[in-house]
Amino acid sequence: MKKIVWIAAALVLMTACQETLEDRCEREAKDYTAKHCPTLVAKNIVMDSMTFNKSTHTITYAYTLSGDIDDSAVVNGVNTRDLLLNEVKNSANLRIYKEAGYNFRYVYYSKKKKGTQLFNTTFRQSDYVKQ
Repeated sequence: MKKIVWIAAALVLMTACQETLEDRCEREAKDYTAKHCPTLVAKNIVMDSMTFNKSTHTITYAYTLSGDIDDSAVVNGVNTRDLLLNEVKNSANLRIYKEAGYNFRYVYYSKKKKGTQLFNTTFRQSDYVKQ
């Protein structure tokens, strides 16, 4: 009898420890932001945060731009959306989230004009899955 109780308790604990993909994504986004942000990812580009919205299944990456690229005309004039889409398509790190059909949003803010969005785009499954 004791053996059955221990087995049942172990099964309950194992299922209680199971984490959904949504929960995992939310946790990883929070952990990444807490451990690594803000971080300089390239000259004049700082990653401020990574967040996850469970209701829309959207991972959002927020960046601040400074220097010569702190200008919406510059950001929008260099095929930024195409470059980011290529990154999403080729990223092995995003594989599990792409397979689940998650969205990927990129928002770039101005350093000199705090709170001003210079660029904002979202990629949906129809954008990054090869047809």
